Amino acid sequence: MIADSVRLALPGEAAAIAAIQRRAWEQTLPGVATSLQRSITLAEMTDAWIAAIVKPPLAQHRVLVAVGDERIVGFAAVGPSGDPDAVASEDGQVAEFTIDPQAQRQGHGSRLLNAVADTLRTDGFRRASWWIPSKNDPLRAFVTESGWIADGAHTQWALDDDAPSLKLVRLVTALS
Repeated sequence: MIADSVRLALPGEAAAIAAIQRRAWEQTLPGVATSLQRSITLAEMTDAWIAAIVKPPLAQHRVLVAVGDERIVGFAAVGPSGDPDAVASEDGQVAEFTIDPQAQRQGHGSRLLNAVADTLRTDGFRRASWWIPSKNDPLRAFVTESGWIADGAHTQWALDDDAPSLKLVRLVTALS
């Protein structure tokens, strides 16, 4: 591993990605994290990440990892936007973006965000979108300081009818 770098994920790193995602839920999704953790096991998450890395639905679906000192410290999943107002060949999306809470504020997020933009641009996308929890002020500040802006779209997401809902706002950026 090359420290302080970003690259495509390898199948053997799926367990590390899943573990980071579960740790980050506590920080980024208060009120929803417990329901999420009950709904899926670490093993199931690992299997899902292996599939995302090895058998993505399209070639433009990619999983990137941020590497710190000898370990994975973050990840991002990108691909075509699934939004109903997206233009299929032009709009990409950040589906997941997580830096391990233990590795934040060390430059990994900036490197990963730059790699996300470069990857989407290389895949031919002209714009990108990203749904962010409305109450995740640190992530929203980080993303807007990097040039992303809210476009006014928002939605509610809940694991099921009995679970607390999470309000999401959409941020967008031009990639050209």
